[in-house]
Amino acid sequence: MQQTSEQYDAVIKICRDLFLKKMKDYGCAWRILRLPSLTDQIYIKAQRIRSLQENEVRKVDEGEHSEFIGIINYSLMALIQLEKGIVEQPDLSDEEALVFYDKHITETKSLMENKNHDYGEAWRDMRVSSLTDLIIQKLLRVKQIEDNKGKTIVSEGIDANYQDMINYSVFAMIHLNENSN
Repeated sequence: MQQTSEQYDAVIKICRDLFLKKMKDYGCAWRILRLPSLTDQIYIKAQRIRSLQENEVRKVDEGEHSEFIGIINYSLMALIQLEKGIVEQPDLSDEEALVFYDKHITETKSLMENKNHDYGEAWRDMRVSSLTDLIIQKLLRVKQIEDNKGKTIVSEGIDANYQDMINYSVFAMIHLNENSN
């Protein structure tokens, strides 16, 4: 578990650094995005990963790593939007956005640690392609919940699905990093 925690933190550091750089370039323009728009952005990234995994020919020189980073950061934006609501104009400084980013990644990592304990790190025996499929499944669930105006009968809410997508993406990146060494 200690190794997982350190690997998790290393992946999140990369994601957080890119998030901050993009905030410096664009500000928090993402604050105007409605949840379905963020869900669709994540869906595009997950479908591209699946395409990369299935097709031998790549016409854009970006791999799975950058797409998993995108899933993580867009999911964190969605969690922030769930908490703060959508706005008409960007309203957060870089520092304020990072406070929310850190808050939600701390909660998401805690969820991972609890599940990882209960499941005995079963994700380590999974393939990256299976993690990708689980992310797509979660996205389809989120889309259905959004279509149902956020109402569920017995299922977890949208926030838990975004957290799971973050955690599956981190696991995939850990696998990719281990396989590239």
